This record gives sequence, structure tokens and C-alpha cells, in this order.
Amino acid sequence: MNINGIQSTYYQTGYTNNKSAKSSGGTSFSNYINNTAGNAGKGHIVYMKTDDMLYSGGNGTGLSFYIKYAEDSTEDDPTVIAKGVDENGDKFEQTIHINKINPTSATFVEMRALEAYLGVEKKYGFSSLPMVPQGGIGEMGLHDRGNFMNMFEKSISDMTILRQYKSATYYRYSMQAYWDFMSKK
Repeated sequence: MNINGIQSTYYQTGYTNNKSAKSSGGTSFSNYINNTAGNAGKGHIVYMKTDDMLYSGGNGTGLSFYIKYAEDSTEDDPTVIAKGVDENGDKFEQTIHINKINPTSATFVEMRALEAYLGVEKKYGFSSLPMVPQGGIGEMGLHDRGNFMNMFEKSISDMTILRQYKSATYYRYSMQAYWDFMSKK
């Protein structure tokens, strides 16, 4: 097929002419991609946010969840429940006590709970959490812990080097909200 000078070849499902795909066992291209990504036969679950949820979302690992206030949550002990699927597609449920979250050693789920509880404003289409390229929140599994304050500093430095001053300022604002939370404990 030729469309406006772009040539395309159609292959029937299950057949491939791709040397890389053949070397992976002769599977179809989509199976090759899914196997390469570690997602053979798995789909992703996405939770749509409802009015009673504080947060709904996930990250690039397949981790997907939503957060709601727990029935026994109090002003002195704000508590949330996170429910969803982990990066392996296994269901999970966690009870998170907001006052026990430490942003210098927190999980992605804990930080999303803290972000929602604090009401950290999201600007410019960003998350209030830092987006570092390697080893950042996009690669964290359910139980992985990270130092989010160090990730903020890295993101601020990167944005400053790239002369993305609005982004650097936004990450400073977000980081300050988490510093304030830690200083009140």
C-alpha cells in the first residue's frame, strides 16, 4: 500500500517478516512487544476517579490504584485506604496513616496519598511529585521506597539546567509543601 509517498506493508496476524521478532520465537509483533515489556498476556487496569476518591492513577510499571479516606479516619490520625493492582497485576489494599509518611523514605502510593491529603496544587499539567528519568516514580513498584526530597532536588536542578524556570519554581513550591509537612511532625 502506498499513501502519499509512505509505503506500508500489511502482515496477517501471527506472521512476521521481522528478523528480531523471528529470533524471539517466531511470534507476532504484538506478542514480541508484550514479551519484551514483561507484560505477556496482561492488560492494564485503570481506575476512573469518582467524587469519593482522593486520587486515582498509577505509573508506567502497571501499578494502578485509587485512594479514599478510611471510615475510621480522624483529624488527629488521618487515614486512607489505597486499593488497586500492583506492577504484576496482583490486587492489593493498603491502609496508610498520613502522619506516618516520611517523604525521605516513602512509596509511590504513600506519596500520592500525602499529595492528595495536603492538596498540593498541580500546575502546568505536572504532578506535584518529581519526575526524574531513571529510578524515578515511573519505575517504582508497589513496595519500592524512594527519597522524594532528593528526587525533587534532582528535578529542580535538571529544570534549571534546561532553563525551564517555571518548572523548577513549581517543583520548589511542591517540595516546600512536603518540607512543611515534615517540620510539623
